[in-house]
Amino acid sequence: MISLAHASPLLHGRLHHLPTKRRTPFTVRSSSSLQEIDGSSSPPTTAEDRELRSGLQASVQFPPIKEAKRVVLVRHGQSTWNEEGRIQGSSNFSVLTKKGEAQAETSRQMLIDDSFDVCFSSPLIRSKRTAEIIWGTREDEILTDYDLREIDLYSFQGLLKHEGKAKFGPAYRQWQVDAANFNIDGHYPVRELWGRARNCWDKILAHESKSVLVVAHNAVNQALVATAIGLGTEYFRILLQSNCGVSVLDFVPRLEGGSPDICLNRLNQTPGSPVASGAGRKTSRRIILVCQGSTQDTEATVAGLGDQPMNMLGVIQAQKIAELLLDQKVSAIVSSPNSACAETANIISQVQEAADCLGADCVPRYVEMKKIMDLDVAELFQPSTKDTSEFLSLRPGWSKGLDDGVTSTLREQSGRAWRSLLTELSDESEEEKIVVAVAHPIAHIALIGHCLNVTKEWLGLFHLDAGSISVIDFPDGPTGRGIIRCINYTAHLGRWSIPITRSTVDDESF
Repeated sequence: MISLAHASPLLHGRLHHLPTKRRTPFTVRSSSSLQEIDGSSSPPTTAEDRELRSGLQASVQFPPIKEAKRVVLVRHGQSTWNEEGRIQGSSNFSVLTKKGEAQAETSRQMLIDDSFDVCFSSPLIRSKRTAEIIWGTREDEILTDYDLREIDLYSFQGLLKHEGKAKFGPAYRQWQVDAANFNIDGHYPVRELWGRARNCWDKILAHESKSVLVVAHNAVNQALVATAIGLGTEYFRILLQSNCGVSVLDFVPRLEGGSPDICLNRLNQTPGSPVASGAGRKTSRRIILVCQGSTQDTEATVAGLGDQPMNMLGVIQAQKIAELLLDQKVSAIVSSPNSACAETANIISQVQEAADCLGADCVPRYVEMKKIMDLDVAELFQPSTKDTSEFLSLRPGWSKGLDDGVTSTLREQSGRAWRSLLTELSDESEEEKIVVAVAHPIAHIALIGHCLNVTKEWLGLFHLDAGSISVIDFPDGPTGRGIIRCINYTAHLGRWSIPITRSTVDDESF
């Protein structure tokens, strides 16, 4: 690690201001990816555009680290301009509402047993106040950095959304439907944001800490997650960040040195229910990925790959999932034929069918149950692991322990399962369609890969726990892009949930 004497101004708690000249942003590829980050297809039309595009296509590695590092990202609580529907950008005239303060307190409670070495924050009032509430009575100073400010939206800032539409017309429309190529006042805000996020990672990873709290904003947190796992500007608004939503990224050094292995441990763990209405566009089509409950043979199959029944913890996890989904009118439950998956699905189904019969004169409703063989991944992995401990624990880079043929087969098989789920969503006989899919964590990781349209090299960039849920919305219908509302949500498990962070003092593998 670098010493503080050689660190950036950020590490001494001072604001790091950008130069006034517009900077050409960097982009990054994940250490395991081969996909270009900038997915925009519009040809550059000016010399300035061509210069920007050249910078966007640069391949930049993350700095090496000596020890495992966990970074927890938190978006600020609801602000006054959130409440008013006003476009905030990087303006600093908005403060937390009472609800926002309460959300920050909930996040503080959520993280109260977790160990942090340092807290970085955006200098903007709404974010800094959220950081102060979460950081609580810790003595260490909160380090602010100007690069963590929210996206710069220039002339849009301060306008109500309908005012932006009326005043800017086509530009506002492009901001809504093609944000990666959105241009205003001679700037490409989303591209600039991706460059700032990359700069932030250099400073965060260089800091001598093992557990890091970062409190910032919606768009910049999206950019931090995306640049960490190698996704480009075309993924803006795909990885949802709710007010006070928590996302976790793990960085693990490689024996051979160089850019660390990276894993998105969870995305958007919210103070409230992840299936309740809130941030993001309204949708009538949703897929909820439910990871099976814990199984009997946990020692032999840490990741639960064997066809084992659930243990008592697994039953509790399934019941907690069913309770979380109680207010969701699930249309269909599909599952792997694996025993633990089928048991989990049955428990969810029983609660769903009883949900409308809790009062007098109510008739239980029927929930369609299906088993999909393509969701069963157990047989793919039995002889394939090169490093069993890496694979079964789903640590960062875990897919390196798999033969290439296995990952190719998983990609193909999960693709069929994904298409089956989209077919379920396409049924127009119901105004609202919610499909629950129950499977092993690895099967769901592969499905998330299909949602994001990434290749098999991305498998090791995601982690899911037994009893967790991930939610994908389709506001434009099953033929549109999936919006990931959360990944690896576990707060519903209560005392049986896995802490958002763990002390890394004696456990570098988290």
